[in-house]
Amino acid sequence: MAARIARLLVLPLVLGLLFAAALIASGQIVLPPRFNPFAPFDLTEEPGFLTRLKFGRARGDGDLCRAALARGGIVFEPVPDRTTGEGCGFTDAGRTPLAGATRLSSPVILTCRAALSLAMLDRHAVGPAARAHLGAPVTRVEHLGTYACRNINHAASGRRSRHATADAIDISGFVLADGRRLTLTADWSSAEAGRAAFLRAVRDAACRWFDVTLSPDYNPLHYDHFHLDVGGGRACR
Repeated sequence: MAARIARLLVLPLVLGLLFAAALIASGQIVLPPRFNPFAPFDLTEEPGFLTRLKFGRARGDGDLCRAALARGGIVFEPVPDRTTGEGCGFTDAGRTPLAGATRLSSPVILTCRAALSLAMLDRHAVGPAARAHLGAPVTRVEHLGTYACRNINHAASGRRSRHATADAIDISGFVLADGRRLTLTADWSSAEAGRAAFLRAVRDAACRWFDVTLSPDYNPLHYDHFHLDVGGGRACR
């Protein structure tokens, strides 16, 4: 009896939600973009309960992804799709000098979905963590590269790395506005105030925006960088 009553109560609620969603989608109900699940993804907006939905949709659609980067002021110059070897090459990629609002040590080629993840990490984690732990903003993100036709861990055989499809970036350090430079090699276990805490905050936040995040805690091969990638499995180490 209780189950039947529950079903009778749930059905009108579901129908009501579907009706409201239809009205929102058609524009008959106007919500602020932050609370509208159909609004374009805005990477400058403070993350909220709809962020994951809209972020996932934008990351999965090249047109929506490029539009989101453009709205966020991210330079993303499309490059032609290409195949460079067995399991190597990229589609929907572009060249960018920016990790979100912060300059990269050199321009890189990344897929749009990886560039969008990097922009979210920079804007909503790197900047706030630097101010909280180090008292200064980050002005440059240092990296070890993105696209490379190679296997995981540079092995002679085995699965291709996400670098082989321009879906990954290796971040090695950060430069602050006051001139301080942090590197994974020197500062992951640093006793100097805020340095290790900042790097761990970035690692933890990267797990939210990337599918795979590997840090010096993972294995000795990652002692000097964060490996961040999209499109593969799930890992946060």
